Amino acid sequence: MKIVMLNGQNHKGSTYHVGKLLIDGIAAEKQVAEFFLPRDLNHFCLGCYSCIEDETKCPYYTEKNAIMADFEQADLLVITTPNYCMAPSAPMKAFLDLNFTNWLSHKPKEFMFSKKAVVISTTSGMGANKAIKPVAISLSYWGISSIKKYGVAVQAMNWESVSQDKKAKIQKDIQKILKSLSGDAKPKVTLKTKFLFSIFSGMQKANMGSSKTEKKYWEAKGWLGKERPWKKKWQPKKKSYSSL
Repeated sequence: MKIVMLNGQNHKGSTYHVGKLLIDGIAAEKQVAEFFLPRDLNHFCLGCYSCIEDETKCPYYTEKNAIMADFEQADLLVITTPNYCMAPSAPMKAFLDLNFTNWLSHKPKEFMFSKKAVVISTTSGMGANKAIKPVAISLSYWGISSIKKYGVAVQAMNWESVSQDKKAKIQKDIQKILKSLSGDAKPKVTLKTKFLFSIFSGMQKANMGSSKTEKKYWEAKGWLGKERPWKKKWQPKKKSYSSL
């Protein structure tokens, strides 16, 4: 199994450790690529719309593409972000903003429809689920149907201070998520995803997209007709990972 772990902070805090518990619990042979924000992508979207016309024209394309190239390879995406003021961390929100063209309403990528994802957040008190929600929404609108969410209040400022009882409960919860992730079968594309795709296809046909370039993108893919990204057998480009 190929896994990408994208962390919404540079330090290895409670949220990171919960994500690692999940990855370490996967029994299958795995290859893991890890990224930390803002270390690996320290920019905010400028709103210049250069990416709508050509994604390589984004001023931060090189750093962004280094992450997305690994996303393309992955079977599972593990996204972690601590709760910052009832929201994802600023670097995580910036990452989502910088990839807004992946939304179904713009230029969705075929490989997203075959991914599984887990979004994890911890907080000392309240707000973990509020931090998870914007991330899960973006992933859903990228075309990912299988998204597991796990938020937990750890009542501590760091992993070392989390009580053993709390860690035991977290471990038990993680085991439940692992059971739901077992198996090599590709996730099924939900009716919701298919419905949204159909809506946005109609918008592109009616010239209601952000740019003529978007419509040309959809036309080239055959998506304004009967072709659908989840029906085509997609093969990722070869890329080496670190085996764990």
